[in-house]
Amino acid sequence: MRIAVTYEDGQIFQHFGHTQQFKFYDVGLGKIFHSQVVDTGSSGHGAQADFLRSNQVDVLICGGIGPGAQNALAQSGIKLCGGVSGSADQAVEALMNGSLVFGEAIHCEHHGHGGGHQCGSYVGHTCSAGGDQVCSASEEN
Repeated sequence: MRIAVTYEDGQIFQHFGHTQQFKFYDVGLGKIFHSQVVDTGSSGHGAQADFLRSNQVDVLICGGIGPGAQNALAQSGIKLCGGVSGSADQAVEALMNGSLVFGEAIHCEHHGHGGGHQCGSYVGHTCSAGGDQVCSASEEN
């Protein structure tokens, strides 16, 4: 399985459409086999989703992301764990052990979305009445 994280200086970059780098992690059997930082060479939500698809990414961990990008990822079959901040490496470890928590601030604020998040438009996410969600990934991809 390949996990991508929006990346800047070891941290999760907080705007999907403007990230200049992703860190890719190739994982299996509960461990990371290989990781590398890759320059995107472009920006924009559609270009980033195409970049991830062409690099055979199964799961994306990111900060803020708008609904158009969420839909592009869903159409590509890429599972989304958005609204995450902090260390990229620690987020991947948490994803692998089933404990990655992401909050309700999944949308980039400049897209004009208010308080809570919207559900049902992207792969691998189910919602409860509110609060934080837990994201996990299976190695069956």
